[in-house]
Amino acid sequence: MEFELKEISPSEVKQLLKEGKKVSLIDVREDEEIAEGKIPEAAHIKMGEIPDRLNEIDKNEEHIIICRSGRRSENVAFFLQDQGYKVKNMTGGMLEYNQD
Repeated sequence: MEFELKEISPSEVKQLLKEGKKVSLIDVREDEEIAEGKIPEAAHIKMGEIPDRLNEIDKNEEHIIICRSGRRSENVAFFLQDQGYKVKNMTGGMLEYNQD
């Protein structure tokens, strides 16, 4: 069953953070990508570690999944959604986030 995946733009994420909203951000990039900078509020769980670290992700909360371009985060978001999590994919990823 293919469910529609919710999406959020980088500018919308910035707006939520600016308004001080409590949002759960999960950055699924690799360590060397994180070294170049990440959203300070984001948790870092590498894409490959997600299945083993599901216990760190609260099922009662909505999570915004982030990667470099929005492609890996989309895959992770679909995976988490299949596991019963509430997620949104940040389209455009950090490439777009850092452009603003």
